[in-house]
Amino acid sequence: MTNILVTGSKGQVGSELQALADDYEYDFYFTDRDSLDITKKEQIKAFVNKNKIDIIINAAAYTAVDKAEEDEVNADRVNHLATRYLSEIAKEKNIKLIHISTDYVFDGKNYKPYNEDDATSPNGVYGATKLAGELAMQEISPQNSIIIRTSWVYSSFGANFVKTMLRLGKERDSLGVIFDQVGTPTYASDLAKAILDILPQIKNKTVEIYHYSNEGVLSWYDFAKEIMRMAKLDCQINPIETKEYLALNADTTVSKGKVGCQTPAKRPHYSLLNKAKIKKEFNIKIPYWKDSLDACLETLRERK
Repeated sequence: MTNILVTGSKGQVGSELQALADDYEYDFYFTDRDSLDITKKEQIKAFVNKNKIDIIINAAAYTAVDKAEEDEVNADRVNHLATRYLSEIAKEKNIKLIHISTDYVFDGKNYKPYNEDDATSPNGVYGATKLAGELAMQEISPQNSIIIRTSWVYSSFGANFVKTMLRLGKERDSLGVIFDQVGTPTYASDLAKAILDILPQIKNKTVEIYHYSNEGVLSWYDFAKEIMRMAKLDCQINPIETKEYLALNADTTVSKGKVGCQTPAKRPHYSLLNKAKIKKEFNIKIPYWKDSLDACLETLRERK
């Protein structure tokens, strides 16, 4: 039996991997920072040796985008140094490593969907530390290992934009939501399934980068409108510009009925990712964003 270590198991992708675990013939070891501190190399090595790990899925990350601007040391430990340690151990032990990264490695000034080899230029500490993790992994280059960049992640687990909109839609008559940031949401369940489906096919000598989000193009405003429509919530969504209120994220705040607030970290205005590479090389189909949103809302209804 193949043994898989999953870090960040309480996060959105980690939680979705747990939800899917019974559908796959693997032995999973789900860890969080309380059970395995990935910023300490010796702890990782001891865990890997003890449990005879064959594959590592690194779903752990320092994702507090604004907090990272004032907490660069800890953001770097989790997003960069921990990735370096995992890469070194993966190479030493011949372990397959799947590392999840972000669209924030780009500056968001593109005019067409980002390819994997487009120039990176992060706007803030979060993106810079995630990019540093990518570069460390590429430098060490464990075989049979990949980086998957994703964007606008949401899930039935944890705090995220979808669940924030559902809550506010019940509390308020109207909301202002940013319309001039464009990208595509990623349902964490879809990403988790894609990772588990492609695992047997990953065979490469040097680290490869892939992009993954759901299909389609939209703004946060469009996303919020569709959430209200699908959830049948009578809340008016009004478009606002980023310069009025910045930073739509899992830690969304609300002021005077507008979603977002003036925040330290700059968000990319354009986050579209080209998924052609991952679809072609692994022969996978990626769901349309509305279909995935519907599936997530259905899961939330069933859980209630």
